[in-house]
Amino acid sequence: MEEKKRGSFSGSLGFVLAAAGSAVGLGNLWRFPYLAARNGGGLFLVIYIILALTFGFAMLTTEIGIGRKTRQSPLTAFAKLNQKFKFAGVLACLIPFMILPYYCAIGGWVIKYFIAFVTGQGVKAAQDGYFGGFITAEAEPIIMMIIFFAITAVIVFAGVDKGIESFSKIVMPALLVIVIGISIYCLTLHSDASGEARTGLQGLAVYIIPNFDGLTLQKFLSVTMDAMGQLFFSLSVAMGIMIAYGSYVGDDANLSKSINQIEICDTGVAFLAGVMIIPAVFAFMGPAGLEASGPSLMFVSLPKVFQSMGMIGNFIGALFFAMVLFAALTSSVSLMEAVVASFMDQFNWERKRASIFEGICCFVIAVIVCLGYNKLYFEFTLPNGAVAQILDILDYLSNNLFMPIIAIAECILVGWVLGPSSIEEEIEKGGVKMGRKGLYEIMVKFVAPILLFVLFLRAAGVLTAI
Repeated sequence: MEEKKRGSFSGSLGFVLAAAGSAVGLGNLWRFPYLAARNGGGLFLVIYIILALTFGFAMLTTEIGIGRKTRQSPLTAFAKLNQKFKFAGVLACLIPFMILPYYCAIGGWVIKYFIAFVTGQGVKAAQDGYFGGFITAEAEPIIMMIIFFAITAVIVFAGVDKGIESFSKIVMPALLVIVIGISIYCLTLHSDASGEARTGLQGLAVYIIPNFDGLTLQKFLSVTMDAMGQLFFSLSVAMGIMIAYGSYVGDDANLSKSINQIEICDTGVAFLAGVMIIPAVFAFMGPAGLEASGPSLMFVSLPKVFQSMGMIGNFIGALFFAMVLFAALTSSVSLMEAVVASFMDQFNWERKRASIFEGICCFVIAVIVCLGYNKLYFEFTLPNGAVAQILDILDYLSNNLFMPIIAIAECILVGWVLGPSSIEEEIEKGGVKMGRKGLYEIMVKFVAPILLFVLFLRAAGVLTAI
């Protein structure tokens, strides 16, 4: 009866597409290419792939295994396994609760640019000051946020199979087609606007060929930490999402195969995001253009690139922001679902009540985030030295501090309290053979906790050397 109330995926395909959709989000599309370009191109790629197949695999397996084993959301799953780890459940629910509002604000930015390019206003969107003028406006960012949030809420309100799964089955294939199409097109680009001929293929070389100039042990460790931090975004681990989605998977599903498919899909899209963005920015803006990060890369540099493409620029820009919108929605849906599922399990609420309550909370905080660029603007220096305002503070607390704590708690719980066999038995239900079993045990007990502790110290500003 409880499983019917909570809902479930109709099959492995729906689960894989929903989980991959959660993993493929804004972090992949604007953060991954920037980090790759900044950290030696191919060197970052090699380290990232190795970590994805080891550290990422261990964390993904642990969370999906916890979800299906407990049939609970992140808020209640940890306490069901061990009461002493109830705090981890609270944090695992708090993280998506904090991320969703500012994610919806950024989703509103994406809608703004998608509308601009669809209506042929790409040239205007590429002008200096366009992005700053938009986010500092009082009403428009809130209106765009509401549109994005409304779409997210409707999908979650519809439930697991009719909402999340159905949406993912339509959007994820469309997203993959657009990603591949734009990636191929960007490799054909060439420009001599600055008097120096540059091509997309040259930009691809910058992206995939390792750059060892000035490489030191300190730099290598810094690149490794950046790659591991990116994995949290890329795989949606330590956010409670994969625990919630894992709780909706039937015992007959092959979790080992599904985990491999999620890894492949996520890593493939992250790589292609770089193939889309880096060659295009390099061809039209040169190496200096690759120095842009975060919002500047997607909302300032790329519109200028699309403008430089001439007549086809509006079409490519519209396709690109449609793809970004799809990716942002699949991720925002998973964030909201993690919180809604937690409320349902903790308070025995129906989905309707849990969705409305979380919706109201998210809306209020998202409005505050939007106002953080105008009426509520202030500057605050974070422990890592970055100057921040409301959105940055929420991002720092959730991603840089709370997520490593959750991941460390998971490693201690599974690696040392329950034992890795507690998850391995779940993965191997129905006679399924778990691949990389020995690797999983080493990672979850020894390697992952050490790497996570170093990452936490770095984010907290304690370890400044890397």
